[in-house]
Amino acid sequence: MSTYPTCSLVTPTYNWPEALELLLLSVKEQSHLPNEVIIADDGSRKETQELIKKIQQDFPVPLIHVWHEDNKNQKPAIMNKAIAKSKYDYIIEIDGDIIMHKDFVKDHLEMSQKNMFLYGSRVNIQKGFLDDLFSEKQISFHFLSKGIKKRGRTLRIPFLSNIYTEETERSSKLRGCNMSFWKNDFIKINGFNEDLVGWGIDDSEMIQRLLNIGVKGKRLKFRGIVYHIYHKEQNKSHININKIIEEETTNKKITFIINGINQYLTKKL
Repeated sequence: MSTYPTCSLVTPTYNWPEALELLLLSVKEQSHLPNEVIIADDGSRKETQELIKKIQQDFPVPLIHVWHEDNKNQKPAIMNKAIAKSKYDYIIEIDGDIIMHKDFVKDHLEMSQKNMFLYGSRVNIQKGFLDDLFSEKQISFHFLSKGIKKRGRTLRIPFLSNIYTEETERSSKLRGCNMSFWKNDFIKINGFNEDLVGWGIDDSEMIQRLLNIGVKGKRLKFRGIVYHIYHKEQNKSHININKIIEEETTNKKITFIINGINQYLTKKL
């Protein structure tokens, strides 16, 4: 059996405890558990805190709740705060509206390599299936399951996943809901850029800085399967501002930003 790196599973959330519950239920079913789970809570109301306290009672690994006050979308800040509290070498990032295949954590750890980040795709759970999803608390899906689209992405075929080679350029397939990287690499580039405002670009801008320091990317195909719960479109009013910052990161090959994770790190890190 391979020796996997130790890992922290980190997920942002905001006022959707019904989705977060399914995510945490899918953690409990993992064939290889993360060493800890950290909820990066961008100012949710008390319902989310109550859910986490309830699930902590019999959760198989430490379940840590990192919260700050609601001040519109501050995902880069709350993710930096959460990762600063993480104790382990490898970070697996998902979204708070994700249900994981039982081998999701195992796949990321088994495919991990030094000087590399990983990213995968997602199967979409459709809007019309949400009532059944939440009433039945369904966390297991397959190719023929009801209420999903992008069915080809449900197929887990590990030996085929090895035919995909390293990718050094940023990909349009990158999704923050399904990616992983080494904590030390993340700290080298100072984590997420808190100058980004509103929804979008924070993950891809961070990944561009990883590429700028020579960390390579690899797409997971036929592994690392997640199911994304439908929700209405996010407010994208600031996305053009964020794209300008990302383009500067790319064009100037920026590797380190000022407003990042270092403000939360202790000296021993």
